[in-house]
Amino acid sequence: MKVTVKCQYCEKDVVLPFKCRFCNQHYCTEHRLPENHECPEYWKATVPREQPPPIVVEKELETTPYEYTYSYTPPRISRPFRFSPKELKHLTIGALLVIGVGLSFIPQAVRALDLSVSTPELLLSLALLFTFSFLIHEVAHKLSAQHFGLWAEFRLTLFGALITFLSMLLPLFKIISPGAVMIAGPLTKEEAGKTAIAGPLTNIVLSTICIIVLVITQNTFLRVNSFFGAWINALIALFNLIPFGIMDGFKVFQWNKLVWIAAFIASITLTLFTFAR
Repeated sequence: MKVTVKCQYCEKDVVLPFKCRFCNQHYCTEHRLPENHECPEYWKATVPREQPPPIVVEKELETTPYEYTYSYTPPRISRPFRFSPKELKHLTIGALLVIGVGLSFIPQAVRALDLSVSTPELLLSLALLFTFSFLIHEVAHKLSAQHFGLWAEFRLTLFGALITFLSMLLPLFKIISPGAVMIAGPLTKEEAGKTAIAGPLTNIVLSTICIIVLVITQNTFLRVNSFFGAWINALIALFNLIPFGIMDGFKVFQWNKLVWIAAFIASITLTLFTFAR
């Protein structure tokens, strides 16, 4: 059923009428325009519209435009020296892995260094010293970074932990890298270099202290531990000062070549001294 409407002008039945927007009446196609049906409100279409005000463009002053740069950097932390519970958990797992490598590695090192070690207590002390030398290196990086107000925490890495675990099982394959100190925040080249040198420098200091103890003591237990401590800390410092890739030495070399040369010579000297003994 179709609904029709009569055209208000000619009274013709229209299925789809047109509604005039001026008088609101319905018309056929022929009379849909206002002028065709003598629209009483047609005058509205002839009223001139109000013109918008003219847009005045002022002459631009010849000045240098302002430039803005927005950047976000993590805020410097207010409490520098701290260990989070998550970091302590990662450090504990890392220490256990390193102790395992130490217990498997130390008998080989004892034979290579010709040390007279026989008691389990002495072997355990060497393993703990081995682990401490690794951990103090990482903690030195962390404390140095936190000194500059940066976020720094030790984190295990899956690949590093796996390699370290395999080092416990394989007789000749020994790599100690269960994780590293992760640093976040705005870091200059100088701060990066100082943070990087903190680890090897700590091992150099420990190696020197162990040599001093070795020279002045006659106690067999202390002499064996001090000799092993001097040797392992000198090796850790020398290895990390290699100026390539992600090693600490690369960051130190980029920051200050004289500092890198001094630290590298010191680590070589300590390593050669322990081998000469």
